[in-house]
Amino acid sequence: MQESKPFTQIPEELITRYFTLSEKAKEIEKELKEMKKVLNVYFDETVGKHEKGESFVGDFKIQRQIRWSESYHDEKMVKRLEELNLNDCIQVIKQPDQQKIEAAITLGLLGQADIEDCILKKTTNAITVRKM
Repeated sequence: MQESKPFTQIPEELITRYFTLSEKAKEIEKELKEMKKVLNVYFDETVGKHEKGESFVGDFKIQRQIRWSESYHDEKMVKRLEELNLNDCIQVIKQPDQQKIEAAITLGLLGQADIEDCILKKTTNAITVRKM
């Protein structure tokens, strides 16, 4: 890829290529997703569901890894801990209530200048190209 240079007009060739590659990427992702389903069915049938496995096909080694993760269902866990009188195991998180802050600003109880240095501003760029 060539280095970006400042310009005032975007070349149509660049947009055409971007659009074409973007469409190809979507097609490739869709095809890969389907292939992964087939490979997972193969491993489900040969080594069992949720089991790691490997197979050799020609010059290729295919592996399936199984990753497990656990987390707590927040509401159920808090309720259970309260039932067991284990309140020390419950974390109380202080965080700003955006609706109440906006209401306080609307009512004049809080000025924008009072909280300006507390506001995090984040920007993200998104580019879309559609064929017309």
